[in-house]
Amino acid sequence: MSIQAEPFSPVQQTAKAEVINRPSTTLWQDARRRFRMNPLAMGGLFVLILIILYALLGPFLSHFNYYSNDLHATLIPPSWAHPFGTDELGRDILTRTMYGTRISLVIGFGSVLINLTIGIFYGGISGYFGGRIDNFMQRLIDIIFSIPDLLYVILLMVTLGAGLKNIFIVLGLVNWVPMARIVRGQILALREQEFVLAARTLGASTRRILMKHLLPNSIGQIIVVAALQVPAAIFMEAFLSFIGLGIQPPLVSLGYMAAEGRVDIPAYPFALFFPAVLIAILMLAFNFVGDGLRDAFDPKMRK
Repeated sequence: MSIQAEPFSPVQQTAKAEVINRPSTTLWQDARRRFRMNPLAMGGLFVLILIILYALLGPFLSHFNYYSNDLHATLIPPSWAHPFGTDELGRDILTRTMYGTRISLVIGFGSVLINLTIGIFYGGISGYFGGRIDNFMQRLIDIIFSIPDLLYVILLMVTLGAGLKNIFIVLGLVNWVPMARIVRGQILALREQEFVLAARTLGASTRRILMKHLLPNSIGQIIVVAALQVPAAIFMEAFLSFIGLGIQPPLVSLGYMAAEGRVDIPAYPFALFFPAVLIAILMLAFNFVGDGLRDAFDPKMRK
């Protein structure tokens, strides 16, 4: 007597088909797929690549440099010889925007690197140990967070003085707080998971648990916050240079060029227009990429 297996119901067949047909993907593969499906994020990434190439390769293709004066060619409107025109000292604005974009990008990425170092270290320790240590460290963050960032930055720049090195120091001291809070929240959510308890049982050190288990599982949120902090740092540098507390000659940044161009707005608006437009494009592109990364790493967006 043979026993015949009961046929699968339509619901069971559909579930089985989904299990068989859906490929297995990792977090990074799934995030990359969702990022590619976001047209604004891909457009922002494409624009960023073009701007980076413009800043890195453009100066090698230009016939001018960013610092030489030509008093016989001052404030020339855009032309074939000078596509963006010249400033009040006869310097080619196109070439200066190339170097200025380079400095602005270096400040953006460099300050975020400092923020990552401080924020991950501070937030990781606070979230992992918890208790009184976490309470004490969070009260310090509350004190820092209660001071407006703009006031904090201006006071530090006035104290330390203008210059590229001091901009790195100031932006690093100011913008690490959001990163620390994000890391702390992620660590608090993960530290009681089974894989962390297993690592503790096996005798893993605190450093190994943080570096090998907790932080790698928080990397998605860290990348999103870092991507959104780059345009904030670029804008802050532009503001500081605009009020005379940022980049100093002979270096040039987009904010410094905007500060120079504002003097000639009525008669020569192009001196301000081009660096200001580049700042706006950089801000939009980074924000589009950051929003795309946030959606890509959000598990609720998974389809």
